[in-house]
Amino acid sequence: MKSGAAGAAPLPDLTCGGCCQGGSPPRCRSQIRQVRMPLQPHSRRTSGAATAAAAIAASWRARRRRGAAGRGAAGSCSPRARARGPQGTRSAGCFLPVVSATRLARRHLLGSRGATDGRSGLGRRWCRRSGPRGPRLLAMGPLSARLLMQRGRPKSDRLGKIRSLDLSGLKLLSEHLDPKLLSRLTQLQELDLSNNQLETLPANLGLSHLRILRCANNQLGDVTTLCQFPQLEELSLEGNPFLTVSDNLKVSFLLPKLRKVNGKDASSTSSQVESLNRELTSRVTAHWEKFMATLSPEEEAEKAQEDFVRSAIRDVRYGPESLSEFTQWRVRMISEELVASSGIQVHEADSLERPSKATAAQEPRAKPGALKRPDDVPLNLSPNKRVCTAPVEGSPVGSDDSQPAPKLEPLHFLQCHSKNNSPRDLETQLWACAFEPAWEEGHVGATSQTVATCGGEAVCVIDCQTGIVLHKYKAPGEEFFSVAWTALMVVTQAGHKKRWSVLAAAGLRGLVRLLHVRAGFCCGVIRAHKKAIATLCFSPTHETHLFTASYDKRIILWDIGVPNHDYEFQASQLLTLDTTSIPLRLCPVASCPDAYLLAGCEGGCCCWDVRLDQPQKRRVCDVEFVFEGSEASRRRVDGLAFVNDDVVASKGNGLGTICLWSWSQTWLGRGSQSTVAVVVLARLQWSHTELAYFSLSACPDEGIVLCGDEEGNVWVYDIKRILTQQPLPLAAPQAPTQILKWPQPRALGQAVTKTMVNTVVANPTFTYLTALTDSNIVAIWRKH
Repeated sequence: MKSGAAGAAPLPDLTCGGCCQGGSPPRCRSQIRQVRMPLQPHSRRTSGAATAAAAIAASWRARRRRGAAGRGAAGSCSPRARARGPQGTRSAGCFLPVVSATRLARRHLLGSRGATDGRSGLGRRWCRRSGPRGPRLLAMGPLSARLLMQRGRPKSDRLGKIRSLDLSGLKLLSEHLDPKLLSRLTQLQELDLSNNQLETLPANLGLSHLRILRCANNQLGDVTTLCQFPQLEELSLEGNPFLTVSDNLKVSFLLPKLRKVNGKDASSTSSQVESLNRELTSRVTAHWEKFMATLSPEEEAEKAQEDFVRSAIRDVRYGPESLSEFTQWRVRMISEELVASSGIQVHEADSLERPSKATAAQEPRAKPGALKRPDDVPLNLSPNKRVCTAPVEGSPVGSDDSQPAPKLEPLHFLQCHSKNNSPRDLETQLWACAFEPAWEEGHVGATSQTVATCGGEAVCVIDCQTGIVLHKYKAPGEEFFSVAWTALMVVTQAGHKKRWSVLAAAGLRGLVRLLHVRAGFCCGVIRAHKKAIATLCFSPTHETHLFTASYDKRIILWDIGVPNHDYEFQASQLLTLDTTSIPLRLCPVASCPDAYLLAGCEGGCCCWDVRLDQPQKRRVCDVEFVFEGSEASRRRVDGLAFVNDDVVASKGNGLGTICLWSWSQTWLGRGSQSTVAVVVLARLQWSHTELAYFSLSACPDEGIVLCGDEEGNVWVYDIKRILTQQPLPLAAPQAPTQILKWPQPRALGQAVTKTMVNTVVANPTFTYLTALTDSNIVAIWRKH
């Protein structure tokens, strides 16, 4: 659900495992296909077949000798055998044909299977090779007409009469799909290529009547060649880990008659594509007119040929960042068509090859309206709240000489974690969120607008700009408490390097689920603890190192590793850190993340040495940090974050305040003590509530600290301004830069007037701010 101006229709949820409520096929790790390594050719050493051939030949010669002795005749070989001359093997006056011996050997080894196996394959000859783990089958030869007739339906001796063909599970590579052979299937309507090793589909298969195509569990990384199937109505692409949301949109654009994708109705995706296409066409056309207006007639053709397509791709932007691959692909196509329509040919070395049927596929399709998911019912802002900015809701409360507070306006309110997808669920508590880091290299100022949220039995990935729930993962019986992002470089079977964004989610059941977000499936589960996991975080310097903190009073450092060819993780335990109370927040020390780990616990703030070159694999707390006042020194720390490389913000050790303290100065005065008083730099004014577990966060690049409260407010602090004051304000707590009041959206016809904001996080550039409540509402603000 969302408020404000209506955006593009949301994509269908990508649920996983038995959690799917809508009847979609499960996508859990147990159903990821088992990718087998290519089988090796025969060894040059003496094989089992050769041994069997020699044994059979000896047996044959013995029988011949016994038969000759019984008859009292010499030279009992037939004239035909004698006539073979040097081609045979001479023994006791007869020749044993080598071909016959080999054939007998194969029959001996294969039993009733014969020389071919129609069930398992490519119309190839098979032989069995012995090894340390027993015999195995070796495949030789490409696809054949005989195999197609064996696997085709209806049964026929002519390829042109086959309407359905099953080529699943044959370990097919892309080069095995011979267009000359497959183009003879002129009446084919259904093709199953699932569970193979295809990285792409040849562009000229000639199957113009194909209506159903199954390509699940392959290695596909490009879908543009699907435009050669204009009659396609049903498509399955599940289990292709390198396909993204943009590829789903490309499929919907290229196939005008598509009704189902992965077993789900394609109408909502189609409506979104049409909306995006209309807006992109309008923007590219406006860019074209503006571009051409700046050119003189004599340079018009040459200038357009050189610059227009490139400038359109660079300057035309629309839609969420997660769909940028699709939008740039369409911008290129639209701009090339504009240039071509004016009689100018564009030749760019780096231009993408446009699908041959793409032009015909551009025409809008009559599709039913996009259907919202039951759990995404919009919360409508009241008229006076729809476009209001945060300062109107709650004026800045800083000093008069402070800089103006950033203007933030409420953008979306989503109810996407509902239990049983009920729109009446305003009780599910949401606990943690994290923005996906921007992994693009070489992009100065690159940031992300994709945020992962968790609460109840669901993890959602949301685009903050549009409010679209891009992905959703459910685990019945689970209650998620924490999420964390990392990026892994994965090498495919073909040797290509791919970067994966992996999301770790954990909660009540003590399991860490590793989610391949863009492909939409769970690719690993770590049984980390026997009790609930309160929080987790990845190391900022080692992409595979994951800390988990549990109610069993232990913190464990894991190496999740890199997924293998079956897309499975093999996690290993590196360290175990014992705590005296339940750990609530984890924070690697910003200036030395490989050496020390801070944790906010029920009993205070603790620090561990986590250097892996030390021999002890199980360690106790090295230092406990205490705060002023005997009563407050042992209180829980339920908020913890580094504002910069030195300044730490912590909450929970004193009512109504957030403490800013120096890591370097505190550590310098440690000496050999196990308990150290922190060096306080400043205190920040906060709510005087006695309720706990309101987590704070920081934007180090912007010097901002954020925290929610029990009234639904968001407290915003400009730490850079506070720390530049001389002398540092130690006496009175510093007022927040501004307080964002709860906008009171409407749900089920009534205003949600009061809630609690459990956590609030902003992206690194402080463009979007996301707050999670205990009433199943995800609130998103945007910097004006």
